[in-house]
Amino acid sequence: MTLILTNDDGIDAPGIRALQSAIALEAKVSNPKPFIPKPFILVAPLHPHSGCGHQVTTQQPIAIQRRSPQEYAVVGTPADCARLGLIHLAPQATWVLSGINAGGNLGVDVYLSGTVAAVREAAMHGIPGIALSHWIRRPQSIDWEVASRWAAQVIALLWEQPLPKGSFWNVNLPHLPPNSPDPPIIFCKPSIHPLPVQYRIEDDVFYYRGEYSERDRAPGTDVDVCFSGNIAVTQIAL
Repeated sequence: MTLILTNDDGIDAPGIRALQSAIALEAKVSNPKPFIPKPFILVAPLHPHSGCGHQVTTQQPIAIQRRSPQEYAVVGTPADCARLGLIHLAPQATWVLSGINAGGNLGVDVYLSGTVAAVREAAMHGIPGIALSHWIRRPQSIDWEVASRWAAQVIALLWEQPLPKGSFWNVNLPHLPPNSPDPPIIFCKPSIHPLPVQYRIEDDVFYYRGEYSERDRAPGTDVDVCFSGNIAVTQIAL
């Protein structure tokens, strides 16, 4: 199993390092004797591209900075990273993992999210993937060590789950108080309700001020599952 790791917060974001740690933790649990880490290539945007959706670069060149034998910073989008990784940098890859995003990607967020776009691009090429995000309950900050542990648990579970061609997993971690027990992993359906759309108007300028935590929480959807303190897992098809 060879992995491509990417994100939309940029190669220097703490979330992608937490994802890297999660892969190591998962390997230790799955292969305690002997410990065999899964090989990976990290291909991530040089700059943050949060909310860029499935934007790709086709009308200008894409520069790549090689930071180490297995790490590449791409002057492009998350979908560009998945494309370059699968076609040129790691054509032997068998999975694409994206995240851990600093902020939720629940329900209809999957159409806006660069994190999710990377694994959707992988699915288009017939490669399975997992997008991982961490909902933020403000004013709390993310404990990335805890996020790594939870991500390792859910990744280990998803390796073993059947995944039809042209599909991928979307995972959202909850934001719990410090020292809380590890949350259960719940498979659920994605919400199809829109995000809160509100604007503050000054002269002819509109400022978005929708509150993420006030979005619809239809029972059984990933929004309700995650907001209730559980790890929400949805299977999404192209």
